[in-house]
Amino acid sequence: MMARVGTPSLDQLDVFLAVVETGSFAAAGRRLGRATSAISYTIGNLERQLGVGLFDRSLARTPVLTQSGQAIRAKAERIRAGIDELRASIEAVGEGIEPELVVVVDVMLPSEWLVRAVRAFEREFPTVSLRLHVEALGAVAQAVQRGIGAVGFGGGTGALPAGLERVAIGEVDMIPVAAPDHPAATSHPGPARGYRQLVLTVRSSFEEGPDNGIFSRDQWHLADLGAKHALLLGGCGWGNMPEPHVRDDLACGRLVRLQFAEFRRAIYPFHALFRSDTPPGPAARWLIEHFVSRQETA
Repeated sequence: MMARVGTPSLDQLDVFLAVVETGSFAAAGRRLGRATSAISYTIGNLERQLGVGLFDRSLARTPVLTQSGQAIRAKAERIRAGIDELRASIEAVGEGIEPELVVVVDVMLPSEWLVRAVRAFEREFPTVSLRLHVEALGAVAQAVQRGIGAVGFGGGTGALPAGLERVAIGEVDMIPVAAPDHPAATSHPGPARGYRQLVLTVRSSFEEGPDNGIFSRDQWHLADLGAKHALLLGGCGWGNMPEPHVRDDLACGRLVRLQFAEFRRAIYPFHALFRSDTPPGPAARWLIEHFVSRQETA
């Protein structure tokens, strides 16, 4: 019958990793402020508890990891990383930092804004679990109102639902586009209502907002901006798109900007949204301030 394997202590694992990282028992002792004999005694106890040799001391003056030692090293490093993360999380909780932050993001938000914000957030708050929900148009505000997310970054010009506050974080131009072979892609296309319009809408679980920016009688409603983009590229209609989303398409000629006489400059404003009765915590406030500062330096 195989002997029962003992449970190593965190101190034993720290000593083991110190020997591995410094290359000798003496160097590990200097790092940890202990005598070399104490390091050797701790490693010996650990080997007896585990029932395997961790170092082969016969091949060289410096200890060399055995095959078992190499396997245990990887696991010990994961345990130490987990303990370090646990300590950081406990410190963060003590400072009032949210352990998790759920953010609702408008599909119209430029991807470069979001990527930059997320990367900066994870550097600033490595212990906070960040979860993203993507919605469209007024559904962002409704999701925050329902408590799906602690903060939302969304846009539109509709009325703000009751109980929400907002902070401006920027805006993008909305421009009418179509494939270059679309009938409206001429210098004098005629009225916009004469062509099928692809319109972004919200998912059925949320209430539809006002029909802003709709000109055509023939409409296809889509709850996915990616699907709308694909249909525009395929010449299936025309539609208003955030300029950053189609910048590359316009530059290389995959899409063209339409010259409808009735179309004037349209902007899509973005706001940070949160509930008045549950104001943002430190991590959420930092994220809001990041978006605000991006606007100020743009």
